[in-house]
Amino acid sequence: MQNLESMVRRLVSIGYIKSERVKRCMLAVDRARFVPERCRWEAYLDRPLPLMCGQTISAPHMVALMLELLDVEYGMKVLEIGTGSGYHACLLACLVGDGGRVVTVERIPEVHEYAVERLKRCPHSDRIRAVLGDGSLGFKEEAPYDRILVTCGAPDVPPPLLEQLADDGLMVIPVGGTFFQELIRVRKKGKKIRKERFGDVAFVPMMGKYGWR
Repeated sequence: MQNLESMVRRLVSIGYIKSERVKRCMLAVDRARFVPERCRWEAYLDRPLPLMCGQTISAPHMVALMLELLDVEYGMKVLEIGTGSGYHACLLACLVGDGGRVVTVERIPEVHEYAVERLKRCPHSDRIRAVLGDGSLGFKEEAPYDRILVTCGAPDVPPPLLEQLADDGLMVIPVGGTFFQELIRVRKKGKKIRKERFGDVAFVPMMGKYGWR
């Protein structure tokens, strides 16, 4: 029978989890607490799950891949675009540790409310600020951010997110069409922007001023 430990063990064995810190946090944050009741029996399977309003919860291997690419360190401030179920935000809060900060932005009121309720169960909820708004605009109030994680597909990297990314910061974002994208890691160094590509992915589209209309 699938359980949290077997899910994480498999992600380690196939190479998606590489660091001890990501492994520890994925063991500490139970995915089953964030999926809808009707999908609870599928919580530890490596597949995306439906949420509401056409949104999804990413497959565990994609969560692990994005966290590893983001390379979050203790004490960092992280911006997440697309709160979804709140699972990613809780994992990020675990990774930033004491003194760290996670700001997560969701555009759909029903999804935002769902996430807020589940984030109350996160042992690191005191490090998380959940905001309702247009994620393509980022959240300027608490910028700059050491890391930015985007969990929806953008037509291009939104300029406000680049502006709010700290010098030498990293952003992981799916860029492309409304159905399929390419996973990109962006590094900002002064006025120079470096992009690395990590293969094809499929995320729900980013909506908003700098997303899809």
